[in-house]
Amino acid sequence: MTNNKEQWSSRFGFIMAAAGSAIGLGNLWKFPYITGTNGGAVFLLLYIVFLVLLGIPILLSELSIGRFAGMNAIDSCKKIDSKWGFAGAFGIAGAFGVMSSYCVVGGWVIRYIINSVTDAGMSADYFSEFSSRGLEPILWTLVFMAITCFIVTGGVAKGIERVSSILLPILIVFLLGIMIYSLTLPNAIEGVKFFLVPDFSEIEGFSGFMRIALNAMGQVFFSLSLGMGTLITYGSYLPKESRLLQSTVTVVVMDTVIALAAGFAILPAVFSFGLEPGGGFGLIFQTLPVVFSRMNGGTFISAIFFVLVLFAALTSSISLLEVIVAWVCTKTKLTRTWAAIIVSALIFAAGSLASLSVGAVPQLSVGDVPLFNFFTFMSDKVIMPLGGFFICLLTGWIWGIPNASEEISNSGKLKFRARKLFSVTVRYIAPALIAVIFVTSVFSGE
Repeated sequence: MTNNKEQWSSRFGFIMAAAGSAIGLGNLWKFPYITGTNGGAVFLLLYIVFLVLLGIPILLSELSIGRFAGMNAIDSCKKIDSKWGFAGAFGIAGAFGVMSSYCVVGGWVIRYIINSVTDAGMSADYFSEFSSRGLEPILWTLVFMAITCFIVTGGVAKGIERVSSILLPILIVFLLGIMIYSLTLPNAIEGVKFFLVPDFSEIEGFSGFMRIALNAMGQVFFSLSLGMGTLITYGSYLPKESRLLQSTVTVVVMDTVIALAAGFAILPAVFSFGLEPGGGFGLIFQTLPVVFSRMNGGTFISAIFFVLVLFAALTSSISLLEVIVAWVCTKTKLTRTWAAIIVSALIFAAGSLASLSVGAVPQLSVGDVPLFNFFTFMSDKVIMPLGGFFICLLTGWIWGIPNASEEISNSGKLKFRARKLFSVTVRYIAPALIAVIFVTSVFSGE
């Protein structure tokens, strides 16, 4: 096991890359629709609770492990304890699983950018027809994977950091612009109420509450890329003088602000035109095109929106691919370029099957669940939570709070006032929450 030689060129670059990893389809694609399908503000409240109790401590733990070891996700965990490499292996498996469906959605986004420019596919029926074509969605999946692969082959500083530092600020500025426009639409206040005012009557008993809690927890993991080895890998490129706690809080705050901005950009517009906010993952591919078609300047706004979604998808996809590539480069004699190409080809193959399962070949399923949905379920409700669970145990009980705190405080040079809270959270609260919700979901079939 050898330490990584590459490093981020600046703190700003790292923040942009780490925040870009978190700010992806989980914010612009998934957050608005999963909020809509889980009672609006009820889900939002639970999401914020899990951000504090799970998001911050697990993200901080992953960065600390990565910087301490300076290796890929598996070997970083092994450096702490040789028997605990499996904790990092969850990250490798999770990254592959997420990317297998993520690249499909990325391909859809590219197609919709073209649709916006040509004023095509602006009806609710277009998505079903497009996703059932078979070959065409797969070709756009290939385009998305090729772009992701090309960026990763450029390395940490010249590839991932440079692209993230350009795309993320542009994404933030234009998303805020769309949000402001959406909030000025007629009847937009109904969307704001749906987003911010809890309606507890929508919760169907304890099982209904646990379903929403499970989805909120899964969204925190998906949105922040927890339990996927991304932050361990990114942490391994950090210099020893970097401020881990400050960086963690910055990334979480940026991710939350973008998720909220996406909700304020999408849900008020949906309510303004009397459409359904809980339209599943088709919200931005079926509902929003109809919304854009009814707006003044809707073609331009649609193009800008889907470009933003593409930027968000890319900043996350490059982090997911990097997790696997970093491990492959360590375990083989392959160069970064060839490792990225081979891993991308494998992900594309799995993504092609996932794409076909959505429309053209629904028989590609696990039981009654289409392969696309199966990849999504396994990654954000099974692999990532389990990965986060074992990262908590590794940090809190195997490595130990004194050692973790030593790394977080830069050997005592920085004050770590939240040490006691971090200790209680990472050793007890976070593992217990993950275990209870995970077990409940298994028995409830959610």
